[in-house]
Amino acid sequence: MLSILVVIGIVFAMQAILGFFQMRNLTDEFIQLRRKGKVAFGRKSGGFRAGAVVMFRIDEDGIIQEARKLEGTTAFARVKALEGFEGRYLGTLTKEDAPKHHTNLGKAIEDAALTYRKYTAGEEIGNDPLPGPLEKAGDAIGSLFGQKKNKAAVQLRTK
Repeated sequence: MLSILVVIGIVFAMQAILGFFQMRNLTDEFIQLRRKGKVAFGRKSGGFRAGAVVMFRIDEDGIIQEARKLEGTTAFARVKALEGFEGRYLGTLTKEDAPKHHTNLGKAIEDAALTYRKYTAGEEIGNDPLPGPLEKAGDAIGSLFGQKKNKAAVQLRTK
């Protein structure tokens, strides 16, 4: 029993260390892009699927100069170039612009485009609190039984 707890503790510590290095890689890449100009950022968490983060370096007119992505299910994923977006206007991107079979990458691209449109319209870009694991589990179980989340009730609770 004790050996199982030790193994779990070691695995947990390794995950934390690898996660630290992954976030450091993401931060370093963001800083490199930010030194060159404005950067739009989009994200979509994955849960058990591959999550995705995209960064677009844009010029003053919203034209993409450089694109990078972080996509994967493990802490071994690293930031890579995202080809095919240079010269395009960020505000018109949708999730369909992502490579096929990269659902969360498409949602992250859409998130970056939405954030950019809000920014250019002068709207406040809110950082809504992300749901915790228990709330996600409750939503998943509720959706299995056909229950839909009442967003109005959630908004009242958070205000």
